Amino acid sequence: MVQIKCTWAAGADSALGLPRYETAGAAGADLRANLPDGPVTLAPMARALISTGLHMEIPQGFEVQVRPRSGLALKHGITLPNSPGTIDSDYRGVVGVIVLNTGAHAFEITHGMRVAQMVAAPVVQATFLEVEALGDSARASGGFGSTGVN
Repeated sequence: MVQIKCTWAAGADSALGLPRYETAGAAGADLRANLPDGPVTLAPMARALISTGLHMEIPQGFEVQVRPRSGLALKHGITLPNSPGTIDSDYRGVVGVIVLNTGAHAFEITHGMRVAQMVAAPVVQATFLEVEALGDSARASGGFGSTGVN
């Protein structure tokens, strides 16, 4: 199990609690909007950075991926435009979630609302090598849709 250390930002409401898994089989832990100054209303097609009030210390060799919640997406058109968002292991600022309203109606994000889920994932860093030529493959330089529509 990976351990992610957390602290609260100044002025954040720590009573909301740390991210948690809502079921034993959940892959993602819920992130809550930390909005002690009041709700944020998103007009259709508007986006906002929603604070979680948390700082995290993610172990080196891991990242936290921030993903939309399927219920908000289906029922209200609420998504994350940079999904999955990545929180790097060396980031120590306040974790924020960029939320986008693709729905037809305004949507209110309230204090304590579960706005996203986070997944801890291992990271492999690559080395990059400049070469004279690349090896052949069956696909070659075929672009988007080159393997078929189905």
